[in-house]
This record gives sequence, structure tokens and C-alpha cells, in this order.
Amino acid sequence: MGKSLYIAEKPSVAQEFAKALKMDMRSYNGYREGEGAVVTWCVGHLVTMSYPEVYDMKYKKWSLATLPFIPQEFKYEVIKSASAQFQIVKGLLNREDIDTIYVCTDSGREGEYIYRLVEQMSGVKDKKRKRVWIDSQTEEEILRGIREAKDLSEYDNLADSAYLRAKEDYLMGINFSRLLTLKYGNAIASYLHEKYSVISVGRVMTCVLGMVVRREREIREFVKTPFYRVLAKLNLQGRKIDAEWRVNPDSIYFQSPKLYKENGFLKEETAKELIVSLENLPMYVEKVEKKKETKNPPLLYNLAELQNDCSKFFKISPDETLATVQELYEKKLVTYPRTDARVLSTAVAKEIHKNIGGLRNIPGMRPFAEEVLEKGTYQNIAKTRYVNDKQITDHYAIIPTGQGFGALKSVNERGVNVYEAIVRRFLAIFYPPAIYQKVTLTTAVTIEKASEKQQKEQFYASFKVLADAGYLKVMNYSFQKKKTAAKEDAESSESGEEIGDEDLLAHISSLKKKDLLDMEGYEIKEGETSPPKRYNSGSMILAMENAGQLIEDEELRAQIKGSGIGTSATRAEILKKLVANKYLALNKKTQIITPTLMGEMIYDVVNASIRSLLNPELTASWEKGLTYVAEGSITSDEYMEKLTNFIKSRTSGVLGLNNQYLLRGQFDKAAQFYKTKK
Repeated sequence: MGKSLYIAEKPSVAQEFAKALKMDMRSYNGYREGEGAVVTWCVGHLVTMSYPEVYDMKYKKWSLATLPFIPQEFKYEVIKSASAQFQIVKGLLNREDIDTIYVCTDSGREGEYIYRLVEQMSGVKDKKRKRVWIDSQTEEEILRGIREAKDLSEYDNLADSAYLRAKEDYLMGINFSRLLTLKYGNAIASYLHEKYSVISVGRVMTCVLGMVVRREREIREFVKTPFYRVLAKLNLQGRKIDAEWRVNPDSIYFQSPKLYKENGFLKEETAKELIVSLENLPMYVEKVEKKKETKNPPLLYNLAELQNDCSKFFKISPDETLATVQELYEKKLVTYPRTDARVLSTAVAKEIHKNIGGLRNIPGMRPFAEEVLEKGTYQNIAKTRYVNDKQITDHYAIIPTGQGFGALKSVNERGVNVYEAIVRRFLAIFYPPAIYQKVTLTTAVTIEKASEKQQKEQFYASFKVLADAGYLKVMNYSFQKKKTAAKEDAESSESGEEIGDEDLLAHISSLKKKDLLDMEGYEIKEGETSPPKRYNSGSMILAMENAGQLIEDEELRAQIKGSGIGTSATRAEILKKLVANKYLALNKKTQIITPTLMGEMIYDVVNASIRSLLNPELTASWEKGLTYVAEGSITSDEYMEKLTNFIKSRTSGVLGLNNQYLLRGQFDKAAQFYKTKK
């Protein structure tokens, strides 16, 4: 009887498989072996695509005459630094006593690609090949993955999309980087007084650069508009509150060109006019409205949402978040991190009590886990919005496994904090919504006019009080400082609502129509319109996930989510590369992203030559096409034909341009914002 070979992506993962198999195994150079099984590993990628000069030495020298470079068949080679491990894996793959290969690389497109390249270069024949697809590295999940492993051929479409993604990045990178460098590199180099300049272009990278540059230019071109709000100072049982004026159909300013929106004026004089017309006139209650507001627990974390929150909470970059959550995954504390889904599968929902039960081992989380289990709120989770098989492609959301707590002692403070964020987000879904009682007070002043229609000016004040904390009681992060009362007041006034107390709400609720109010005068509050916000590392990842749109509202993000730009596995690396290339600057303290002068110049070059590379919708459509290949909706040949036509047509278009001299004006325009102090 032959042996089974288990091939993992990393040595640490191979070790977990070897443990799970519960077999007496001896360690050898690059693998472990027992009576019925051999476990080996890659070290990430062992094989890569060959450079153009491997096809023909004429491609070594960059020349417009050799573009576009589109080989009929692609060549691959073993990475020199990994050649020793490749030879070990190749030998094991072809060993006569091994009849079944279990592919245990990461369960995703890139993991599939890593193994397929190794198999291709090893010339594997006549072996049974099975694909292990797991969501965590717990022993239970590993054994389930092995038990339910499908034939590798069922993942052929996924492998096709992986090969195409690599070919696409390779062809666009080589052709467009060479093309634009040869065409415009001298223009950039001479402007910057450098010997030469290489223009690095990528399918996703260039699009992201465009998003940042466009945002920076929007901010520069933004013209602030001042506006003036009028506030009535009321005294309600000793509690001083502000009520804001808003226009209404009976106001003298209804549909007036003097207005700034519905609650302010473009000029201070107009605000003063209003106050003069109201002075010494009584203010009375027009209406009191009471309503209940509910706030549901947020959806679970996918990688993009976690990277966004970690940018806000801890001021760390997306690649630092990914590295941290990857460590938590490898220590069996959380499920697979490179996921786009924010929900659970129905299969996982049936067993979710195990994850919750395990969290009783964490002192700070024990009361919540016990409450969920005691009340049984997990039992109906499959009927909620937190479980949806249709919203899951490769993996469900990032959640705690309920295991691996021994390893938590070896995790640094940042890792513990990220783990806490994941655990609290997970437990929250088993709690009811938070409920607020909200009261809106509408007041009015009537100006009697003998010959004209009666004039009425209205003021509004809203208050809310937390009636039932619901899931919010789970969300008190230990790593966050308690908000000061001043900060809470500032935040509430910005949103147009104040956090009231129950006595104040009761008093407002008791007011009747036409009741007179105690007034202490009026105040003019000056404000100004705000420019668009710069991206930070977290909001950039969210914008990439949503095909270039920075959607602040979480519910809306969940509804319109598509394939986006890049994937959960690659977005952080793309951002990191742009910073390493000095096209973007990342402030480590604030995580704010801004372009560099070089980045803006590259943007201007691409905008003048291959503008479509800056289009987020087009870039997202390429990613969507790869998804269609993985689903089997379109063939590899169809996708490849579209790709080669795109490269040929854009290359031809740039070769026919003669616009280098026009860029000087664009460079000058950008450079004025980067002049250094002498």
C-alpha cells in the first residue's frame, strides 16, 4: 500500500498537519515521514515566471522595437534561493511509493498557484491528487479538510484564474513599464536633474496611485465656503440647550438665495437680520416627537474591515495588520484571514457554539461567552444577516476559533489587541441591537405682520439616551481610553444630536404644544465647508475593496460590495510597494497617505498615455473577469485574448504619441507643492 504526501505552503503549517495526523514521524531534511504518510512544505513560492531575456537575449535591452512582448508560451523557473527545497519536494512528488498527494497550500488563489507551479516544474504523473481546503489550523479543521478533500481537478478553474492573474501582472508590468520609461523616462529624469528614471507601472498599483493623486488635487482645488448658523439658547429646568434654526415654508427665507443649505446663511449679516427680527418675541413649543432608534451589531470582520479598524485603533499599516492576523491564524487563534466575506456559512453556524464555548477561557470575555451560551442566542444565528452562503466565495469571515489560548502568551501586545477586536466583533452578533430613545423638540417664533402672510421661524433640538445597551456592552475595548465628557459632547454636537439624560428627556416629553420657553438669547455660530479627507491606510483598503469608492456607511458597503481592486491577499502589499517606490508617502503616526512629487509625475505620464490604467472601474472589471474564470463562466482563452488585445492596442497608441514636451507644464503645476525649504 502506497503512502500519502501532504504538501503545505510553509514549514509551520506542515508541522500542524504532521501533529494532526498523530503518526510517529521522523524528521529529515525538508520533510517528515511516518509509516503511512510524508509531510513536506514549500517556502512560499518555489517557482516564478522567467524574465524576458530567457525567451531571447534581444529582450534584455529595453527597446521600443521589441514591444509589445507577448510570448506564445510562458516560461517558468525555480527561484534560486529556494532551489534546495524545490529539489526535495520534486523528489517526494515523484517517489514511487507515494500514490496520493494532498495539496495543503493556503486555501485561495495564490495557494493554488504555488502548488500548481511546483507540480508543473516537477513533471508529476500518474498520482491521485486531492485538495485540502480549510478555514483554520485547528486539529479538528485539518482532519475535516483531509477527510473531505476533493479531487484537485475540481479546482482547475481556480488554478486557471491564478495563472492568468500572474500573466496579466507580468505582461502589463513589463510592457507598460518599459514603454513609458522609454517614452517618458528622460522627461522625468531631466526635470528632477537625475541620470535616468524608471517608470514602474502595474495593473492595480497604478490605479491606486491615481486615486491618491486625484484626492490630493481635489483638496488643493477646494475653496472653503463660510456659513453662519443661528442658535437659540434655551433654559430647560436649569439645563442650557441649543436649538438650531432651520428654514421652513413659512419662513421669510424660504427658497432664498441667501441660504447655505437649510440651516445656515452665506453671510453673517443675514444671520444678524434674523436675530434682530426675533428679539423680544416669545418662543413656544411647536412639536415634540418621540421615537425609538435601534443600532444593529456590525457584520463580522473580513480582512479589509479589520485593516481599516486597525489603522484607526492602533495606527498600523494594512501589511502590519495582515502580518499580525496571519500570526494569530498560524497559532490557531483565528480563522483564515485573507477573506472578503463578512458572514458565516450555514455549516459553520451549526457548530458555532464550540467557538463561543472556547472563549470562556479568556477572563475578559468569559461573562459574554457564558451569557450567549446560557441564553442560547447562538441557536437562531443561521436565520440572521450574519449567515449567508451566497456571500462567501473561498472563506467565511474572520472569527476566533475558540482554541489556541496557550499561544496567546507568546503574542505581542498588538497581536493581543487585534485578537480582542476580532473576539468582541464576533460575540456582538449574538446580542440584541442597542436601543436609543430619541426626542426631537421643534420650537417656533411667530412674527405678526399686518399686511403680509404671518412669518414663522423654527428651531430644532434633538436628544437621545441609551435605553438598552444591547451589543454595545461587548464593545468596550480594553485598549481604548474612555472618552471624556467633553469629547462626547463635541462628537454629539457634530452629528446634530446631544446625548441627554433621562430627566431631560422626561421633561421635554412632558412639554405641550404652545408652551412658552425660557429664552436666554441667540448666538451666531460660524462654520466653513470642509475639503475631502485624505485617505489613510485603512480607508484606502476599503476604497480598493469597493472599486475606488470610499463608502463610510458600513451597511451600504455590505450591499454594493463587488470584486474591487486587487484582492484581500494583495491590497496591503500593493500599498507597501507604492510607498517603497517613493510614489506615495505614508505617515506612520497618523497612517495618512499622500503622493510624492515623483508619484504625481508618474500619474501625469500615465494620464497622458494610458489613461485607462487609472480607472478604478476598469481595474475592478479585470478582477471580476478573473472571478468569472474561477467560476467557469468564461474560459482562459477568452480572458487571454482580451488581455493581449488591451496590451497591443495601448502599446500601439503610446508609440504614436509625441507629447513629452506637454508634460513640463503639468510637472511645474505639481512641483510648486513640493518646494523644499533652503
